[in-house]
Amino acid sequence: MKINTVEDDRVHVLNNNCNVWSVIREIADTGTQEDAFYVCDIGDIVNKHKIWKSAFPRVEPHYAVKCNDSLTVLEVLAALGTGFDCASKAEINKVLDLGVNSNRIIFANPAKPISHIRHAADVGVNTMTFDNEIELHKVKSVFPDAKMVIRIRCDAKVAQCQLGMKFGCDPDNEAPQLLRLAQQLGIDVVGVSFHVGSGCGEPGVFRRAIAQSRKLFDYAATLGYHFNLLDLGGGYPGGQGTSITEIAEIINAALEDYFPDPSVHIIAEPGRFYVASAYTLACNIHSIRGVATKDLVTEAPSTHYMYYINDGVYGSFNCILYDHQQVVGQPLKDYPHSKLHSSSIWGPTCDGLDQVVAETLLPELHVGDWLIFEDMGAYTLPVASPFNGFPIPKVHVVANENVWILLKDILPLTENHFVIGTTAASLAKTMNIDRDAEWILPSLPITISLPICSVGSIMQEHVLDYVDVEPISN
Repeated sequence: MKINTVEDDRVHVLNNNCNVWSVIREIADTGTQEDAFYVCDIGDIVNKHKIWKSAFPRVEPHYAVKCNDSLTVLEVLAALGTGFDCASKAEINKVLDLGVNSNRIIFANPAKPISHIRHAADVGVNTMTFDNEIELHKVKSVFPDAKMVIRIRCDAKVAQCQLGMKFGCDPDNEAPQLLRLAQQLGIDVVGVSFHVGSGCGEPGVFRRAIAQSRKLFDYAATLGYHFNLLDLGGGYPGGQGTSITEIAEIINAALEDYFPDPSVHIIAEPGRFYVASAYTLACNIHSIRGVATKDLVTEAPSTHYMYYINDGVYGSFNCILYDHQQVVGQPLKDYPHSKLHSSSIWGPTCDGLDQVVAETLLPELHVGDWLIFEDMGAYTLPVASPFNGFPIPKVHVVANENVWILLKDILPLTENHFVIGTTAASLAKTMNIDRDAEWILPSLPITISLPICSVGSIMQEHVLDYVDVEPISN
């Protein structure tokens, strides 16, 4: 038995007639796949980068690694030339290991362990954020040459995840005091950052935050500072059907009004924008429970169907608890003209909290059917756990031929990162538990001949079994 890792090592190149759904169907139709799995289309990430560069000509993206730290995602973004927003020394190391220059990283965690600050100094990650006095004293002690960025608070009225209750100093009162302290300590502050909230639902908040930043730029100048960095943080939507056009128009106009000087370096920290729609999750229905109920309108007898799938809130759907995401399950199989029934979707664990969808309308499905969840690339896999012994879904990475031609020679990507194929058939050999794709296993028991000295041989039946072994090292 061969058990593969969570993510394929290579990108499977598909012809232009294939898409994510056709890949999912091909894997599901093998009949041997049972575990939940992802398909990641890196072409979607490439397209998002094109959209960003067109929408924000002045804003350099620094991808928020915490959103999805997949090695493939980081390699693709490094090849595209983005910067990176890291929140720990482990994230810094993961990016540096790709060959990314340290000046493309901002250590954007305002409350850092001292050992992480010391590590940043050792590897040359000089730019980092702060929002409190203690952080300034720590930096003064272990990394006095750091380039510091003051993080202010400016919350969106509507956001998927509010961050202001944890990070960001008050721009009118606390920020000037912190800048004066930094001056007294001899710390080099180079700019201002903010984060309006992840999944921002109020585009106008960016103008307020940029205006507040301008005031701090001007105040810092009275202290002898010459700020040259403005960090717009995150909050940019990335799901299918969303758009950053309105946010871009507001930001670009605000930058023109408040920061017309092109010498000011403008960056941002998009996370879900780049990866949310690149990942699609396929889950198998392994159990069904029908619950007798009544129609809410007619009060006629009815049935509510509870569908149990093989991934849940302790796995990929932790985004429901931690990222306040609303997910939608779509049947892979077509059920045309079928009646829709009141349904709910549940994860595989023995915890009653493990509910994926509380109420939805679905045709009557069957054990073995697949439910597909789109927009599952943000804040899912990095937080997933194998609670109750259920595995974290494997990721199959795909790209079409045009994306392969674009990326195959841009470091850190090389030709060896890609597997060439005209269909998705090659993915059938990289499923979670692969029993027959690479070996034909003989039936047991096996009868073997054992020679006994020079007397000849005797036939003796031995029952043999298969075991997993570690690779043999030299």
